[in-house]
Amino acid sequence: MNDRDDPYSDRESILMALDQISQTIDVMTSVVGRLRSHVEAGVEAQGKARSRAEPETAPDRDKGGTRGKDAPPTGSSPDRILH
Repeated sequence: MNDRDDPYSDRESILMALDQISQTIDVMTSVVGRLRSHVEAGVEAQGKARSRAEPETAPDRDKGGTRGKDAPPTGSSPDRILH
């Protein structure tokens, strides 16, 4: 009798393949988690280094905005964005 003709052998092969796939997924999930942690740590370290390199300053109130300039037309709300 051929292995292909034996239903028990087919089931066993399928179960082994599924088990291998499950193990592969577990390993890949672990790798992705470690990579994510590594990237997040790098981003956090980069942010800390950037904040140490650039002294914190107050925003320049003379640049941008509409203060001291013409008021928006009557009936419009400056806090509403139309798309």
